[in-house]
Amino acid sequence: MKASTAIGLVGGLVAILLTGMLEGTSPSTFINIPAIMIVLVGTFMATMASVGIDQMKRIPTLYRITFNPPEQDLRARVDLLVSIAEQARREGLLALDAQLADIDDEFTRKGLQLVVDGTDPDLVREILEAEIDAMQARHALGANTFEKAGGYAPTLGILGAVMGLISVLGNLSDPDSLGPAISVAFIATLYGVGGANVVFLPVASRLKALSEEEVELRSLTLDGILAVQAGDNPRVVADKLSSYVPPSERRAADDNVTSLDGQRREAA
Repeated sequence: MKASTAIGLVGGLVAILLTGMLEGTSPSTFINIPAIMIVLVGTFMATMASVGIDQMKRIPTLYRITFNPPEQDLRARVDLLVSIAEQARREGLLALDAQLADIDDEFTRKGLQLVVDGTDPDLVREILEAEIDAMQARHALGANTFEKAGGYAPTLGILGAVMGLISVLGNLSDPDSLGPAISVAFIATLYGVGGANVVFLPVASRLKALSEEEVELRSLTLDGILAVQAGDNPRVVADKLSSYVPPSERRAADDNVTSLDGQRREAA
């Protein structure tokens, strides 16, 4: 479910706010400009110092990917590669050249183009594995940005609380103001710990999970392309690639191969 990340983040923030309200805290109490400055701005700057400004520019894109991730349909990819294997066995590898323009996925199209061009199988594997490794490295940088923010935010929250308490201790002559002043001092800690554990670290974990899903899809595609190049029977291709697909979704791939076998028998 694509909306699960957004629901989780918003639900966590709402739960914190409602808990404070149930305990008698006014929502306006949570709004504290100095705390926002030291935690949010401080976390942003500390993270930028760690990962660089180029990575910080990618944050809006990373949030968009987290909330609306691209669909990684393993079953559809198996069906596509089985269909390609059937065509390659029936018409030859060169016949795939006309179909390349209709393939949306750039990784699949690149791999099949290498096959059509007669590239050695070992070199095809090496090139596509390098693509996968490079993709993993890019994704790791994105997740690392949020992990860094999740590490800095709580510390800066504590720093904000300490600074607030210093101000409180400087006004001990007014006992009536101590309670509200101490409360405000700890708002920074709430921002830091809450932001890290409800926003930054969950987003980092989600980005890692999405990266793993795409690696799995590309690994499936790599095995399928090499099977097509080797001239494997479509049934063998389907059986090999179905190991990547959850058992509950494997039926469609089997049905697709059965349909192709039936068409071949009718043509004969």
